Amino acid sequence: MTDKTETAEVTDVTDRQALIARLNSETAKISWQELQKHYASGNVLGVAAGADLIKVAIALNEDNATLIQTWLSDKSVFEITDRQAMEWFNNQTTLWALVIPPFVLVQEPKT
Repeated sequence: MTDKTETAEVTDVTDRQALIARLNSETAKISWQELQKHYASGNVLGVAAGADLIKVAIALNEDNATLIQTWLSDKSVFEITDRQAMEWFNNQTTLWALVIPPFVLVQEPKT
């Protein structure tokens, strides 16, 4: 007989793996110009170069407010400034993007 707790843990791991796979498949490069309407709505968050875009997406998906607040405090996750938006627009920057409603997470590609 299987312990219910063990079964729940396996299910949680399987669900987490499925979520990671789905988020990876939904991550794509997109031009900043295509993201402007989301930026104008205040729904775009930046993810610092050293941060893991998928981990940030999971935290948002799971509504992990404590972790998100920590990242906002240390600037691992940040609001896009008008200056940054203008720079990306002028440079026709392409970014990694991932939608976690209502947000669009963006991260500059590693060079």
